[in-house]
Amino acid sequence: MIDIFRKLFSTLLFAACSFFIVPTNAALPQEQDGKELPSLAPMLENVTPAVVNIATEGRVKQRQSPLFSDPFFRHFFKIPDQPVERKTSSLGSGVIVDSKRGLVLTNNHVIANAIQITVTLRDGRQVEAEIVGSDPETDIAVLKMTAENLTALTTTDSDDLRVGDFVVAIGNPFGLGQTVTSGIISALSRSGLGIEEYEDFIQTDASINPGNSGGALVNLKGELVGINTAIFSQSGASHGIGFAIPINLALRIMEQILDTGEVKRGFLGVSIQDISPELAEAFDLTRKNGALINKVLKDSPADKAGLLPGDIVISIDGKKIRNANDVRNRIGLLPVGEKIKFKLLRDGKEFDLVVLVDEVTEKEIKPKVSNDLLKGVTVSDIQKGSPYFGRIKGVLVLEIQRGSRAWTSGLRANDVITSVNKNPIKNLDEFLSAVDKKEDALLLRIVRGNMATFIVIKK
Repeated sequence: MIDIFRKLFSTLLFAACSFFIVPTNAALPQEQDGKELPSLAPMLENVTPAVVNIATEGRVKQRQSPLFSDPFFRHFFKIPDQPVERKTSSLGSGVIVDSKRGLVLTNNHVIANAIQITVTLRDGRQVEAEIVGSDPETDIAVLKMTAENLTALTTTDSDDLRVGDFVVAIGNPFGLGQTVTSGIISALSRSGLGIEEYEDFIQTDASINPGNSGGALVNLKGELVGINTAIFSQSGASHGIGFAIPINLALRIMEQILDTGEVKRGFLGVSIQDISPELAEAFDLTRKNGALINKVLKDSPADKAGLLPGDIVISIDGKKIRNANDVRNRIGLLPVGEKIKFKLLRDGKEFDLVVLVDEVTEKEIKPKVSNDLLKGVTVSDIQKGSPYFGRIKGVLVLEIQRGSRAWTSGLRANDVITSVNKNPIKNLDEFLSAVDKKEDALLLRIVRGNMATFIVIKK
């Protein structure tokens, strides 16, 4: 009986395997039921001629040990003169956005320090280009070249993008030549990453690798929705987390560069911070989102409009505010002279205020800390409305750039710095005086919530 069962099982198994065998010469059909299968090829044939490869050559100053600058040291050890500069080269991508004027959008970091820029078109032509202008704070640059029969990409409103929309990234990864990858939009309005000074990124899982910077992010209609700019990676390779600058932002920056040769930042004259759990409890807040105004500069646009320390920003122009970085981006990316509508919370009541955006002036509240150890750190006096006000003397950390030396050492936003190199500091002036002494390390005592600790920031 068992032998009969084994023979029956073997026969069924052979039959099943035979049923699923696929001929080695099988291939996907080009059409099904008389209709062609979906393909991105027709769209890409129209789009790829507008995406260019960019090669640059430049020079940067070469760092040297102070000993090599000493004539006696070089003479004694018979060390020849060292070059103070070295040549650099880079590869990236760009997008033609105006075929008549030969305008190309790319990233600022692609053309930084460039003294010669060569643009290679899809048809193989190589054209010299010049820099019209750039904005390092958003990583946008505008190039101009002279050539016939150029193709420009049509742009669309990037504010209409949704998470889950299909997109295609086109660029020149690793210098291999024009390459296309596809994916979806994973998130919108990404900020606080520490990649750029002002961030409002589109996040996508379409592969963006070194060399893709400045390339095009397009929708399935072939419309330009963003400029590829960065990846989030610890190894340098793509892990499905790429970032692009929304085309609406890129075009606003480009128009300012073309009109005035520079980008003028919007300015309100407020200092803001995130709402920590301690602050939420102190202000009796049930909401976690929003940003707290802790200082209003006298005679600033914010002061004239009626904003006060202790006000909580809920939304700007109808868009909800998640944190202090959201407010900073909304203001800094607006053109000078534009009016914006704030929804605020004061003493438990919501109300609206309209503020006129002014140009950044020397009165801007950010202190100019000259110590490189604190690069990317913004501090202020502790203002009325803060739970630390009247309890602790020191300065409050408003913002800190992720990945900066201070951030890596453990300093965080909302920390209160109470001493520098064992010397107590009471206010912003004392802090600036203490940290500007150009020492090789800073020993900071900080208060964080109900905890106090020391951190060391070294070169």
